[in-house]
Amino acid sequence: MHDFDLHAPEGANKKKRIIGRGQGSGRGTTAGKGNKGQQSRSGGKTYLGFEGGQMPLYRRLAHRGFSNYPFKKSVQVVNLEEIEKRYADGETVEPATLFAKRLVKSAVPVKILGNGEITKKLSFKVVAVSASAKEKIEKVGGSVESAGNE
Repeated sequence: MHDFDLHAPEGANKKKRIIGRGQGSGRGTTAGKGNKGQQSRSGGKTYLGFEGGQMPLYRRLAHRGFSNYPFKKSVQVVNLEEIEKRYADGETVEPATLFAKRLVKSAVPVKILGNGEITKKLSFKVVAVSASAKEKIEKVGGSVESAGNE
């Protein structure tokens, strides 16, 4: 084999199948579409979910009722152990400072959870604080100001 003898691997380049060009071509008459029926006709397409005339699944199942999804309230959670690592004594913990310290990704409301221990006296101004986190914060002399209960 030579260095510059480049060629496509076997089977890579196939000849285009030309259909509907007479009996001698081997693909004449029905042009590979079988005999009769909707799929053999010009423009004979079916829609997504078509089940051959049977009542489609999306019409057999009931689509009624209420979904709470559009009204879902989402919060980002931050544990006390993360706050302990990133904050100095006497600082205020609020969404802006949490974002600056890369503890939250966006302006979505924040909830503080009580996983881990805290030793610094911090002031919290967030949407929600869990009961265990609030207890730990107040135990070390910190303050909690939450906007609402989540």
